[in-house]
Amino acid sequence: MEQYIELSQKQGLAQHMIQSMEILQMNAPELESYLENLALENPVIELDERGREDLPKQQEKQEELQRKLDWLESTDLQNRVYYQQERSDDNPADNWHDQNWEEESLSDYLLSQILLSDFSPLDRSILKFMILSLDERGYYPDELSVAAETYHVDIPHIERLLQVIQSLNPAGIGARSLEECLLLQIERSGNSSKLAEAIIKNHLNDIAKHHLAQIARKLHASTEETVLACVEIRKLSPKPGSSFYSRNYLHYITPDVIVVTLEDSFEILINEYRYSGFHISSYYENMHRTIPDKEAKSYLHEKLQQARWVSNCIEQRASTLARVMRELVQFQNDFFLRGTGYKRPMKLSCLADKLELHESTVSRALHGKYLQCHWGIFPLNYFLTSAAGKAAGTTQEKTPEQVKALIQTIVDEENKQKPYSDQAISERLLQYDIHISRRTVNKYRTEMNLPDKNGRKEW
Repeated sequence: MEQYIELSQKQGLAQHMIQSMEILQMNAPELESYLENLALENPVIELDERGREDLPKQQEKQEELQRKLDWLESTDLQNRVYYQQERSDDNPADNWHDQNWEEESLSDYLLSQILLSDFSPLDRSILKFMILSLDERGYYPDELSVAAETYHVDIPHIERLLQVIQSLNPAGIGARSLEECLLLQIERSGNSSKLAEAIIKNHLNDIAKHHLAQIARKLHASTEETVLACVEIRKLSPKPGSSFYSRNYLHYITPDVIVVTLEDSFEILINEYRYSGFHISSYYENMHRTIPDKEAKSYLHEKLQQARWVSNCIEQRASTLARVMRELVQFQNDFFLRGTGYKRPMKLSCLADKLELHESTVSRALHGKYLQCHWGIFPLNYFLTSAAGKAAGTTQEKTPEQVKALIQTIVDEENKQKPYSDQAISERLLQYDIHISRRTVNKYRTEMNLPDKNGRKEW
């Protein structure tokens, strides 16, 4: 009997620890969803409705929110979209929408162009089906056989209707590939050259690499003619539908942490009001104390214990996240004061050691969560960066972002008639006390979408 009781206690502790780690790992939307589901299966849990909060709490929360809104009023679009969402959450009477909700979608714009055209009911239905099938770029991604089989017509019939869509504005809409998209636009312009069309059909990859001399040689054109044709091509839009609003691709990021830069310090706000709190039902607490039925009493005891443990886990989550963020902000002081180019290399193990926490605990605290500050919104894992290079005999380390910024500086200042090779860039980085290999330069340059030496050369 004694052995059985001890085993049961260990199993219960293990289950509680698992639940605690899961809650620590949740971001704000996940925690909100978790509490809503928990309230459905645990009757003693009553979610706190925002509208029923006591007045002092509500006023305090509104003042805190207003202060942050004033601070971020003139910052970037991400902040404005996010805080517009916050305003409406706290004021249900407001209509929750972004400016984009009032903008015209691509499909609405295209359908309006065929509204007064003389099409049969069948063709009008097919056109609507095809327009609604366009992706966010404005491309037609499906096989023509899909629409043909859906409406029991032949593929040439669908091809003719696709040409109707491709004749609409904006130019390039309804294309099935980048090549077709650019050709539709250049044909519509009325002043296209045969050279530009040939480059689009055969040398798009060479344009991306800036291999203009190779294009000129292969198409038997002068370098000047090739440059002018490429300038013409670069004026075209590779995604003609991207400027239109699409509900399917509207996403909001909910920051779990907000860092406010004050005059001589930082204020770290854990975003707890993004999810509902909860309280334990006094009705079921009284029932648990007075009910004579042992089975019902045991059931209520279990549910009350679960509710208290979850409440404790949420408090522990906020406490751990606050501790981690205080250390992170202190370590990345220059980043929050001066911008993204001043992020310091920071390893998970170092952060865990300073906090005297296990690495797995810190990892769960950072997992899937976002931070908002004056410079924008960042995943917390963004701040975990290994060093890309350091000066020999020193402890000064640079992040990959900082090294990339230096590479960009070197490329911007180079003689475009004689641009640097990757080896030359590696050697130039030595003046900044950065020791990285030619291969690493090549890797970073590729990630930055910078052409190689030949691609950057101006003829």
